[in-house]
Amino acid sequence: MGDSGSKASIMGAQAEPLRNSLNLSPRFGDLRAKREDLLTEEAFHRMLTLERRRAQRSRRPFVLMLLDTHAVHKEGAGPRFIERFSSAVINTTRATDVVGWYQHGEILAVLFTEIHLKTESHVSEFLQSKVEAVLKSHFNQSVVTNLVVTTHVFPETWDNDHPHRIADLKIYPELSREVLKKRLPQMIKRGMDIFGSCLLLLILSPLLAAIALAIKLTSTGPILFEQERLGQFGINFKCLKFRTMYINNDPGIHRDYVRSFIGGKKENEDKNEGGAPVYKIQNDPRVTTVGRFLRKTSLDEVPQFWNVLRNEMSLVGPRPPLPYEFDVYDYWHRRRVLEMKPGVTGLWQVSGRSRVCFDDMVRLDVRYSESWSLWLDLKILFATPLVVLKGFGAF
Repeated sequence: MGDSGSKASIMGAQAEPLRNSLNLSPRFGDLRAKREDLLTEEAFHRMLTLERRRAQRSRRPFVLMLLDTHAVHKEGAGPRFIERFSSAVINTTRATDVVGWYQHGEILAVLFTEIHLKTESHVSEFLQSKVEAVLKSHFNQSVVTNLVVTTHVFPETWDNDHPHRIADLKIYPELSREVLKKRLPQMIKRGMDIFGSCLLLLILSPLLAAIALAIKLTSTGPILFEQERLGQFGINFKCLKFRTMYINNDPGIHRDYVRSFIGGKKENEDKNEGGAPVYKIQNDPRVTTVGRFLRKTSLDEVPQFWNVLRNEMSLVGPRPPLPYEFDVYDYWHRRRVLEMKPGVTGLWQVSGRSRVCFDDMVRLDVRYSESWSLWLDLKILFATPLVVLKGFGAF
């Protein structure tokens, strides 16, 4: 039987606190679970989404277990087997857990909610061994061997030293459904990205050449700056910008500022000329003279149209975060990375830019993903030039 990671055997004293805390005793003495205990695919996906949103606020993780019966079907298992199988699984869960179809008739799912043990790294292995033991007591070995069982823990944890932090999409089934439901609008959005990026790069080519020359003549170093960013689902890519800083600068200045900013500690510390709070480093000593102009006019972002052509970004979407920004995100902050492809401009840029605190910025990004439409993209695109010309929040 397969699983999603290395299996740890939990025996004796280590298993006892897990068993007592989870209280995983059978609901009934036989395989006569109530049919209404098994949710349909649509209902289970809805419950999974709600539980994920709840866990983002409560900070109590949950475990999603998927039992794939495809191989069992090849052995000739019929409806009667599926009924007995689902009943056996239901009987291993607590009353607060959720059991249903992740994929109707093929993949059964169990949502073990509010796992709050200090030993949570062992919880998924314990739960899997518990379900396996019950199944082995009711079905022959060949059936159990052909099952593929995987466990998925939310929130996901990433090794900070690992270069790839792709989200576990099994925990986000509604994202796949949204892509299918909005396939035509998404294709049109992609067409707008390609056409708009090509047109702007062509129109701005003389200006881009002048910027490149100014950077080369006023400071040493490359014209373009490649920076690692996180795209949709946490996929890494190289984000392009015109270089606005001196080379060999100290990145710790920005890293420390970002951590304070996300934590809310920089709120109201800085003021712009009008007295409004600013949530961005002002008078950064690492920035060149040409770089200050480029940042003020947002011209340093123009090379990102090439990222759009490479399908790493879109014209409109949340700004792509740096890896060390993502490391200090709260659980609900991660939605801005998962739900939409990052963009050159977005609702945040036209609604407040650096005058908006981080939590409000995330709320704007989430609002954009929830209410996305082609018309909203067009409104943001048309509003962006005016915001850039006014220079509000640009430093």
